[in-house]
Amino acid sequence: MQDRSRIICTEMYPTFFRIGNFDITSFGVLVAIGALVGLWVFGRELKRSGLPASAGDAAMAGVFGGLLGAKLLWVAEHLGDEPFRDLLFSRGGMSWFGGLAGGVGTALVVMWRQRMPIIPTLAAATPALAIGHAIGRIGCFLVGDDYGRPSDVPWAVAFPRGLPPTDVPVHPTQLYEAIALAAVAWLLIRWRQRNVPDAVVLGRYLVLAGSIRFAIEFIRVNVRVVGPLTLAHLVSLALMIIGCAMLALNRREV
Repeated sequence: MQDRSRIICTEMYPTFFRIGNFDITSFGVLVAIGALVGLWVFGRELKRSGLPASAGDAAMAGVFGGLLGAKLLWVAEHLGDEPFRDLLFSRGGMSWFGGLAGGVGTALVVMWRQRMPIIPTLAAATPALAIGHAIGRIGCFLVGDDYGRPSDVPWAVAFPRGLPPTDVPVHPTQLYEAIALAAVAWLLIRWRQRNVPDAVVLGRYLVLAGSIRFAIEFIRVNVRVVGPLTLAHLVSLALMIIGCAMLALNRREV
């Protein structure tokens, strides 16, 4: 099975094609697809909730803010490993937490300026966030970024052109997360179809998204900052606490 994993990894496509000196990476393409699909899903959820279509402006701002936040936090986390310019223009390298903070923060500013209802709009965005995140993780898999620890499971994959390269088969944690997030997106859409209160939907999303990353982080290759916990563990825990608090405040409707 190890040999089969090595064959699979050599057939992956970190770069789809080049335009002059510019690489069109599979990660960039998948992130773009994730953003477009997410915006489409968000538009459908806005109609379902009777929210103004102008909320799409907040979503567009959130996409750009999220991409910027995701890249900058990842660069900050890896300063010293490589030159700043190489990190900034690397074909992968995005922090989900940076993207969440940058995207939601930017969107909140736009929503506040346009006087949109915050919780209903964020609840409408949750399926889009989960779907876009899942598609982005497939992009991480294609470029060999954010993989897990060495493993001998039959589906372990080596990334000889990964970030960083590895010839040792590892857990494809990108796919674990993508599959789990796809299931979360399906649940969120079902809950919204059943008119589950917005605060409950948002709380459940935070708990589920945080729990998924918290669990997967134990087999990810990241620096431990507090005992066995990484920075991602701590942020995931914070999201779970916020989500649980929202559910507790709305426990009669859960």
